[in-house]
Amino acid sequence: MKWMLVVLVNGITPVNTDLVFEKFADCLAAEEQMRMHYADAFDGWDRAAAINFQRRRDYVRARDLQAKRMLSNVGTCVPHADGDQQPIAKAQDQPTTAPSQPMTPQGSPTPQP
Repeated sequence: MKWMLVVLVNGITPVNTDLVFEKFADCLAAEEQMRMHYADAFDGWDRAAAINFQRRRDYVRARDLQAKRMLSNVGTCVPHADGDQQPIAKAQDQPTTAPSQPMTPQGSPTPQP
């Protein structure tokens, strides 16, 4: 089975990276490396910001915002289907049924003209 690294932006929105790994351990190592890059980028920003901000209160606010923005992105490894696997059911194999009348919710009468 192959594994794909997916990034959850702000811990919620999944973003496909198209990084596919043969081994789960390799995918986890890539996720760890991604987290380290985010942490290194934040540390670099933090060192520069600590010098440049005039007021401590502004620095603390900006640091909190930057930490949420940069450090809340997390990676996860999800199973990735190989291209040689056959799908379980194709859309053309499934019978199409169209109702003869539009469906109305049960319990609500159909309006009469």
